Amino acid sequence: MPKTQRLFHAGLYVYAFGSFAAGIFDLIWGNFDAAHQPIQAWGDSVPHIGVFAYVTGLWMILGSSALLWRRSERTGGAVLAAVYFVFALFWLPRFYSAAHYLGGTIPVYIGVVGGVGTELIAFAAGALIWASDGRESPSLLVAATMRWIFGICAIGFGLAQLTDVKDSLMFVPKWLPPGAEFWVIFTGVCFVLSGLAILSGVLDVLAASLLGLMFLVFNVTILPSFIFANPKNHAAWGGNAYNLAAVGSSWILAAAIARRRDTASEPRLVKP
Repeated sequence: MPKTQRLFHAGLYVYAFGSFAAGIFDLIWGNFDAAHQPIQAWGDSVPHIGVFAYVTGLWMILGSSALLWRRSERTGGAVLAAVYFVFALFWLPRFYSAAHYLGGTIPVYIGVVGGVGTELIAFAAGALIWASDGRESPSLLVAATMRWIFGICAIGFGLAQLTDVKDSLMFVPKWLPPGAEFWVIFTGVCFVLSGLAILSGVLDVLAASLLGLMFLVFNVTILPSFIFANPKNHAAWGGNAYNLAAVGSSWILAAAIARRRDTASEPRLVKP
């Protein structure tokens, strides 16, 4: 199996597992994950929110399961792309409410942009799966659009950390040398650089691959501690599930870029 295909399948399975787990957690809690699916941003009295959570959980489970079979792979990608796009819409009222309660400062707006971005990169992965059909490269328009979504979102993640270092310290284990502030700044810079590489096309495949690896490191070193600290917290479990989806999303993008480049470089037969 070619290297690009292996990278795509690795991303596909991790993306499917993370999305499947997120759906399971929505069913268990009978509600949306307030940190990653913030429908509450639209108000505390959204009618039938439990019903919507169950339907969404089942939708994510079915979409993730569909990714595991070749014939239904594109359908699964479309289903999950639709779900994550709706989750991105959940964040929109916070451009007003966050500024109203926390102040209309640049870090506040960047933080909301980062929240929207967390959903958009997962949306982009689903769209790439739908457009690529597993083996073929996505169209130039789709590939370019998803590249820009990923690049801008990655830069947004980095700026969110760099402009609000203090609130990001809680995500770094205290035992990790040389200190939490160093790692917040370091990973923030890594996010920005990876986004710039993806946008510019310079070392973009490597940048997307390493972005996925960095997300995976978060899953191993940081996020499980939130589950141990509060095992009844939906957001703690949902954060781990979402982050796995982000791992897969990054590798799917890396494979899509590589596949698109390989297709463009293939010699074309010219009829005499």
